[in-house]
Amino acid sequence: MNVEKIRKHLSGGFRPFVLRTSDGREYQIPHPEFILLGKYYVAVVDSKGDMDILEPLHIVSIKLIKPESKSASKP
Repeated sequence: MNVEKIRKHLSGGFRPFVLRTSDGREYQIPHPEFILLGKYYVAVVDSKGDMDILEPLHIVSIKLIKPESKSASKP
């Protein structure tokens, strides 16, 4: 995937998403601070603070995460 496509997705109001790679791994991006875009790489940080550096050519899709709906409180 082109880094500019990911950059466009981050602009104009953030919505949480998942990056999926060609080997089937998924990387959740719950907030813009969890991703860093370079010219030739994408770095993703998980909730533990561990970082994975991904080759953009192996990122095959972006999947938006549906916001959790606030269900009515149970009696």
